[in-house]
Amino acid sequence: MTEQEFLPKKLIPIAVLVVAIIILLISWNSITVTVEAGHGGVLFKRFGGGIELDKTYGEGFHVIAPWNKMYIYEVRQQEIGEDMNVLASNGLEIQVDVSTWYEPEFSKLGYLHAEIGTSYLQRIIIPSLRSAARSVVGRYTPEQIYSTKRDIIQDEIFEETKALLEKKYVQVNQVLIRSIKLPTTLKQAIEGKLKQEQLSLEYKFKIEKAIQEAERQKIEAEGKATANRIISASLTANILREKGIEATLKLSESTNSKVVIIGNSKDGLPIILGDTK
Repeated sequence: MTEQEFLPKKLIPIAVLVVAIIILLISWNSITVTVEAGHGGVLFKRFGGGIELDKTYGEGFHVIAPWNKMYIYEVRQQEIGEDMNVLASNGLEIQVDVSTWYEPEFSKLGYLHAEIGTSYLQRIIIPSLRSAARSVVGRYTPEQIYSTKRDIIQDEIFEETKALLEKKYVQVNQVLIRSIKLPTTLKQAIEGKLKQEQLSLEYKFKIEKAIQEAERQKIEAEGKATANRIISASLTANILREKGIEATLKLSESTNSKVVIIGNSKDGLPIILGDTK
Protein backbone atom coordinates (compact mmCIF):
# COMPACT_ATOMS: atom_id res chain seq x y z
CA MET A 1 0.00 0.00 0.00
CA THR A 2 1.38 3.30 -1.04
CA GLU A 3 1.54 6.32 1.24
CA GLN A 4 -1.10 8.07 -0.86
CA GLU A 5 -3.51 5.13 -0.38
CA PHE A 6 -2.84 4.92 3.39
CA LEU A 7 -3.48 8.61 4.11
CA PRO A 8 -7.24 8.64 3.19
CA LYS A 9 -7.85 5.50 5.27
CA LYS A 10 -6.16 7.12 8.24
CA LEU A 11 -8.27 10.27 7.93
CA ILE A 12 -11.61 8.44 7.73
CA PRO A 13 -11.87 7.64 11.52
CA ILE A 14 -10.87 11.20 12.36
CA ALA A 15 -13.51 12.58 10.02
CA VAL A 16 -16.16 10.29 11.51
CA LEU A 17 -15.20 11.43 15.01
CA VAL A 18 -15.38 15.08 14.03
CA VAL A 19 -18.77 14.59 12.41
CA ALA A 20 -20.01 12.74 15.51
CA ILE A 21 -18.82 15.58 17.76
CA ILE A 22 -20.52 18.17 15.56
CA ILE A 23 -23.78 16.20 15.59
CA LEU A 24 -23.50 15.82 19.35
CA LEU A 25 -23.02 19.55 19.84
CA ILE A 26 -25.90 20.39 17.55
CA SER A 27 -28.28 17.97 19.24
CA TRP A 28 -26.97 18.52 22.80
CA ASN A 29 -30.02 20.45 23.90
CA SER A 30 -32.27 17.74 22.49
CA ILE A 31 -30.66 14.82 24.29
CA THR A 32 -29.88 16.36 27.68
CA VAL A 33 -32.23 17.76 30.29
CA THR A 34 -31.46 19.36 33.66
CA VAL A 35 -34.23 19.24 36.25
CA GLU A 36 -33.75 22.16 38.61
CA ALA A 37 -34.21 22.07 42.39
CA GLY A 38 -37.84 21.82 43.47
CA HIS A 39 -38.97 20.43 40.11
CA GLY A 40 -39.82 17.07 38.57
CA GLY A 41 -39.83 15.76 35.03
CA VAL A 42 -42.27 13.75 32.94
CA LEU A 43 -40.90 12.00 29.85
CA PHE A 44 -42.89 11.73 26.64
CA LYS A 45 -41.63 8.95 24.38
CA ARG A 46 -42.56 9.70 20.81
CA PHE A 47 -42.02 6.11 19.60
CA GLY A 48 -42.26 4.31 22.94
CA GLY A 49 -45.85 4.48 24.09
CA GLY A 50 -46.21 8.13 25.03
CA ILE A 51 -45.95 9.40 28.61
CA GLU A 52 -44.13 7.40 31.26
CA LEU A 53 -46.95 7.35 33.81
CA ASP A 54 -45.21 5.62 36.70
CA LYS A 55 -41.87 7.40 36.60
CA THR A 56 -41.05 10.95 37.67
CA TYR A 57 -37.55 12.27 36.96
CA GLY A 58 -35.97 14.00 39.93
CA GLU A 59 -33.54 16.87 40.19
CA GLY A 60 -30.31 16.71 38.21
CA PHE A 61 -28.92 15.90 34.77
CA HIS A 62 -30.68 13.42 32.46
CA VAL A 63 -29.91 12.08 28.98
CA ILE A 64 -32.84 11.27 26.71
CA ALA A 65 -33.34 10.27 23.10
CA PRO A 66 -33.46 13.30 20.80
CA TRP A 67 -36.97 12.40 19.59
CA ASN A 68 -38.36 12.30 23.14
CA LYS A 69 -39.39 15.31 25.25
CA MET A 70 -39.23 16.09 28.96
CA TYR A 71 -41.95 18.22 30.60
CA ILE A 72 -40.87 20.01 33.76
CA TYR A 73 -43.19 20.74 36.69
CA GLU A 74 -42.52 22.73 39.83
CA VAL A 75 -43.27 20.41 42.75
CA ARG A 76 -42.68 22.86 45.61
CA GLN A 77 -45.59 24.39 47.53
CA GLN A 78 -47.10 27.27 45.59
CA GLU A 79 -49.81 29.84 46.29
CA ILE A 80 -52.65 31.21 44.21
CA GLY A 81 -55.00 33.98 45.30
CA GLU A 82 -58.52 34.67 44.06
CA ASP A 83 -60.51 37.85 44.66
CA MET A 84 -64.14 36.92 44.02
CA ASN A 85 -67.67 38.14 44.59
CA VAL A 86 -69.88 35.65 46.44
CA LEU A 87 -73.42 35.73 47.82
CA ALA A 88 -74.21 35.39 51.52
CA SER A 89 -77.22 33.42 52.77
CA ASN A 90 -79.44 36.53 52.48
CA GLY A 91 -78.40 37.14 48.86
CA LEU A 92 -76.10 40.07 49.63
CA GLU A 93 -72.95 40.22 47.50
CA ILE A 94 -69.66 40.09 49.42
CA GLN A 95 -66.12 40.45 48.11
CA VAL A 96 -63.81 37.74 49.46
CA ASP A 97 -60.07 37.40 48.82
CA VAL A 98 -59.07 33.75 49.23
CA SER A 99 -55.73 32.05 48.65
CA THR A 100 -54.68 28.42 48.66
CA TRP A 101 -51.37 26.60 49.10
CA TYR A 102 -50.97 23.68 46.72
CA GLU A 103 -48.42 21.38 45.12
CA PRO A 104 -48.60 18.58 42.54
CA GLU A 105 -48.03 15.04 43.80
CA PHE A 106 -44.47 14.17 42.79
CA SER A 107 -45.03 10.46 42.23
CA LYS A 108 -48.16 11.15 40.12
CA LEU A 109 -46.76 13.77 37.74
CA GLY A 110 -47.14 11.41 34.79
CA TYR A 111 -50.85 10.98 35.44
CA LEU A 112 -51.28 14.72 36.04
CA HIS A 113 -49.66 15.48 32.69
CA ALA A 114 -51.61 12.80 30.83
CA GLU A 115 -55.07 13.68 32.21
CA ILE A 116 -54.88 17.41 32.91
CA GLY A 117 -51.65 18.92 31.59
CA THR A 118 -49.32 21.73 32.57
CA SER A 119 -52.19 24.23 32.89
CA TYR A 120 -53.69 22.28 35.80
CA LEU A 121 -53.81 25.47 37.89
CA GLN A 122 -56.34 27.12 35.57
CA ARG A 123 -58.15 23.89 34.75
CA ILE A 124 -58.85 22.42 38.20
CA ILE A 125 -57.40 24.36 41.18
CA ILE A 126 -58.89 27.81 40.59
CA PRO A 127 -62.35 26.49 39.59
CA SER A 128 -62.39 24.20 42.65
CA LEU A 129 -61.40 27.06 44.97
CA ARG A 130 -64.09 29.34 43.53
CA SER A 131 -66.77 26.66 43.74
CA ALA A 132 -65.94 25.78 47.35
CA ALA A 133 -65.84 29.44 48.42
CA ARG A 134 -69.24 30.21 46.88
CA SER A 135 -70.78 27.08 48.36
CA VAL A 136 -69.52 27.70 51.90
CA VAL A 137 -70.07 31.47 52.08
CA GLY A 138 -73.63 31.01 50.85
CA ARG A 139 -74.50 29.20 54.11
CA TYR A 140 -73.72 32.18 56.37
CA THR A 141 -75.05 35.68 56.99
CA PRO A 142 -72.85 38.74 56.35
CA GLU A 143 -72.51 39.29 60.10
CA GLN A 144 -71.26 35.74 60.65
CA ILE A 145 -68.85 36.01 57.73
CA TYR A 146 -67.45 39.33 58.96
CA SER A 147 -67.12 38.46 62.64
CA THR A 148 -67.80 35.18 64.41
CA LYS A 149 -67.56 32.47 61.74
CA ARG A 150 -64.53 33.52 59.72
CA ASP A 151 -62.20 30.73 60.91
CA ILE A 152 -64.94 28.10 60.52
CA ILE A 153 -65.68 29.31 56.98
CA GLN A 154 -61.98 29.17 56.13
CA ASP A 155 -61.72 25.56 57.34
CA GLU A 156 -64.86 24.52 55.44
CA ILE A 157 -63.58 26.05 52.18
CA PHE A 158 -60.34 24.12 52.67
CA GLU A 159 -62.16 20.82 53.22
CA GLU A 160 -64.44 21.30 50.21
CA THR A 161 -61.57 22.34 47.92
CA LYS A 162 -59.59 19.32 49.02
CA ALA A 163 -62.57 17.05 48.34
CA LEU A 164 -63.05 18.50 44.85
CA LEU A 165 -59.37 17.91 44.02
CA GLU A 166 -59.27 14.37 45.35
CA LYS A 167 -57.77 11.98 42.79
CA LYS A 168 -56.65 14.92 40.65
CA TYR A 169 -52.97 14.38 41.53
CA VAL A 170 -52.76 17.73 43.33
CA GLN A 171 -52.33 18.25 47.05
CA VAL A 172 -54.02 21.22 48.79
CA ASN A 173 -52.22 22.19 52.02
CA GLN A 174 -54.23 25.18 53.25
CA VAL A 175 -56.87 27.74 52.34
CA LEU A 176 -56.69 31.25 53.78
CA ILE A 177 -59.23 34.07 53.79
CA ARG A 178 -57.07 37.15 53.29
CA SER A 179 -59.82 39.76 53.40
CA ILE A 180 -63.59 40.21 53.43
CA LYS A 181 -65.17 43.39 52.09
CA LEU A 182 -68.78 44.31 52.83
CA PRO A 183 -70.81 47.30 51.58
CA THR A 184 -69.92 50.34 53.71
CA THR A 185 -73.38 50.78 55.25
CA LEU A 186 -73.61 47.10 56.19
CA LYS A 187 -70.10 47.10 57.63
CA GLN A 188 -70.88 50.13 59.81
CA ALA A 189 -74.13 48.54 61.01
CA ILE A 190 -72.36 45.30 61.96
CA GLU A 191 -69.53 47.13 63.70
CA GLY A 192 -72.06 49.24 65.63
CA LYS A 193 -73.93 46.13 66.73
CA LEU A 194 -70.72 44.41 67.79
CA LYS A 195 -69.72 47.50 69.77
CA GLN A 196 -73.07 47.53 71.60
CA GLU A 197 -72.71 43.84 72.36
CA GLN A 198 -69.23 44.48 73.75
CA LEU A 199 -70.51 47.32 75.96
CA SER A 200 -73.33 45.09 77.16
CA LEU A 201 -70.87 42.35 78.07
CA GLU A 202 -68.68 44.87 79.93
CA TYR A 203 -71.72 46.18 81.86
CA LYS A 204 -72.79 42.65 82.72
CA PHE A 205 -69.29 41.90 83.94
CA LYS A 206 -69.28 44.99 86.16
CA ILE A 207 -72.65 44.01 87.67
CA GLU A 208 -71.47 40.49 88.35
CA LYS A 209 -68.29 41.84 89.94
CA ALA A 210 -70.32 44.22 92.14
CA ILE A 211 -72.60 41.37 93.23
CA GLN A 212 -69.59 39.24 94.07
CA GLU A 213 -68.03 42.08 96.08
CA ALA A 214 -71.29 42.66 97.98
CA GLU A 215 -71.49 38.96 98.73
CA ARG A 216 -67.90 38.98 99.95
CA GLN A 217 -68.55 41.95 102.26
CA LYS A 218 -71.71 40.27 103.57
CA ILE A 219 -69.83 37.09 104.37
CA GLU A 220 -67.02 39.09 105.97
CA ALA A 221 -69.51 41.09 108.10
CA GLU A 222 -71.34 37.94 109.16
CA GLY A 223 -68.01 36.41 110.14
CA LYS A 224 -67.09 39.40 112.23
CA ALA A 225 -70.52 39.45 113.89
CA THR A 226 -70.26 35.79 114.73
CA ALA A 227 -66.78 36.31 116.16
CA ASN A 228 -67.99 39.23 118.29
CA ARG A 229 -70.87 37.16 119.62
CA ILE A 230 -68.52 34.38 120.60
CA ILE A 231 -66.12 36.82 122.28
CA SER A 232 -68.97 38.62 124.10
CA ALA A 233 -70.34 35.35 125.34
CA SER A 234 -66.95 34.31 126.71
CA LEU A 235 -66.16 37.61 128.51
CA THR A 236 -67.17 38.01 132.19
CA ALA A 237 -66.78 40.85 134.67
CA ASN A 238 -63.92 39.06 136.43
CA ILE A 239 -62.02 38.56 133.10
CA LEU A 240 -62.45 42.21 132.19
CA ARG A 241 -61.28 43.29 135.69
CA GLU A 242 -58.22 41.03 135.38
CA LYS A 243 -57.32 42.46 131.97
CA GLY A 244 -57.64 45.98 133.39
CA ILE A 245 -55.32 45.17 136.27
CA GLU A 246 -52.74 43.67 133.88
CA ALA A 247 -52.81 46.78 131.73
CA THR A 248 -52.47 49.05 134.80
CA LEU A 249 -49.50 47.08 136.08
CA LYS A 250 -47.75 47.42 132.73
CA LEU A 251 -48.32 51.16 132.80
CA SER A 252 -46.99 51.42 136.31
CA GLU A 253 -43.75 49.78 135.20
CA SER A 254 -43.11 52.55 132.71
CA THR A 255 -40.05 54.77 133.37
CA ASN A 256 -42.11 57.91 132.67
CA SER A 257 -43.29 59.95 135.65
CA LYS A 258 -46.89 59.26 136.48
CA VAL A 259 -49.72 59.87 138.92
CA VAL A 260 -51.85 56.92 139.93
CA ILE A 261 -55.45 57.65 140.85
CA ILE A 262 -57.39 54.79 142.36
CA GLY A 263 -60.99 54.53 141.25
CA ASN A 264 -63.61 54.98 143.93
CA SER A 265 -66.32 52.75 142.46
CA LYS A 266 -66.88 49.20 143.56
CA ASP A 267 -65.17 47.79 140.50
CA GLY A 268 -63.03 50.84 139.70
CA LEU A 269 -59.55 50.33 138.36
CA PRO A 270 -56.52 52.52 138.95
CA ILE A 271 -56.12 55.38 136.55
CA ILE A 272 -52.55 56.44 135.74
CA LEU A 273 -51.82 59.97 134.59
CA GLY A 274 -48.39 61.36 133.92
CA ASP A 275 -46.06 63.31 131.61
CA THR A 276 -43.20 61.88 129.58
CA LYS A 277 -39.71 62.94 130.55
